[in-house]
Amino acid sequence: MKGSIWQLLTILVLLMAGPVKAQSLAGIWQGVETDTGERDPDATWPAELRLQKGQGNTLFGILYQEVGGEPRVTVTFKVQATPSATGLVLEHQQKLNETGRTPGSYWCSGSITFTYDPKLEKLTGRATYEPIGNCDVGTFTFYRVKLKSAAKVAAGAESTIRVSGRNVLWYADAELKQPVNTGNSYRTKLTKTTTFYLTQGFYPTRQSAAVPINIQVSGAVPTKPAPARPTPAPAAPATPSRPEVARQDTARPLPAPAPVLAPTPVVLPTVLFKLGTPELLSEGLPALDQLASELKVRPLLKIRVAGHTDKIGEPEKNQVLSEQRAEAVKAYLVKAGVDAGRISTVGYGDSRPLYPSPDARNRRVEVAEVK
Repeated sequence: MKGSIWQLLTILVLLMAGPVKAQSLAGIWQGVETDTGERDPDATWPAELRLQKGQGNTLFGILYQEVGGEPRVTVTFKVQATPSATGLVLEHQQKLNETGRTPGSYWCSGSITFTYDPKLEKLTGRATYEPIGNCDVGTFTFYRVKLKSAAKVAAGAESTIRVSGRNVLWYADAELKQPVNTGNSYRTKLTKTTTFYLTQGFYPTRQSAAVPINIQVSGAVPTKPAPARPTPAPAAPATPSRPEVARQDTARPLPAPAPVLAPTPVVLPTVLFKLGTPELLSEGLPALDQLASELKVRPLLKIRVAGHTDKIGEPEKNQVLSEQRAEAVKAYLVKAGVDAGRISTVGYGDSRPLYPSPDARNRRVEVAEVK
């Protein structure tokens, strides 16, 4: 809740009904804060809470809020949650970013206690703010998208995929350009392992991110038996003057493996980095070796390497870190024998996440061909 003229501050807390592990509440929660006091009963503050497991049984992450009707007025806080006898209490740690600030406006701070409904994946909570200015209390309602049906289905069989969430929209792509369904269930037939990207229409914000839901497919797609072929008529015997010539089918070569590079940016999913550093993780080196090999056999090709970070930390530092990560990949390719003049680099900081933050997969690089 924002004090004075504007909006809100957040602090969140998660409360679970019964002894549930804190890790089970990690993920992205989307919803709204309303004013339960008498000052502004019609005000709303769309909010998003993103949590991941920290040390021990704690959770950490970020809380983002907007002023309802004025999305340019926002705040992002680093938060931490601690388990309690009935759930979790989340508190502000640091303000990471604020937009739309005006003289005399401020963000309230304090703590919020939530009750957790595991059936609906819903958090309902009451905020208790520090008594500064007109900060008092607020009510939060959050929902989380989570798979509620089996994560594996039989190939080609009609299956119903069920998820939690409020006003759920389903997409076939991470860019959210291919809608495929709405609601909490989707009846479909899958022939291969598929990832859907789900959003919620319940008080969305400018920071709302799609939640990937991966459905594994087992077995082979059932095939219909081929119709019986009619028995061919006996062939006429060959005449001695024109003997039959035996024919052999020439085996077709297998298609070459798809190249790493493309004109549009391609994510190297295994090329990731340690938190807060440009140090490459060892599991990503085989992908870079493959990229180097492709560049060597295509000596005229030039590429651009783009570095990215997650949203933990200050945006200015994340920008520098993303540039360092792109340079780290370039340095590895140069060491592998690729001419440095063929590789340009760019950093996008935390401005282009692919997954709800915090998520290690956002600490990534992308490569693309350039003219």
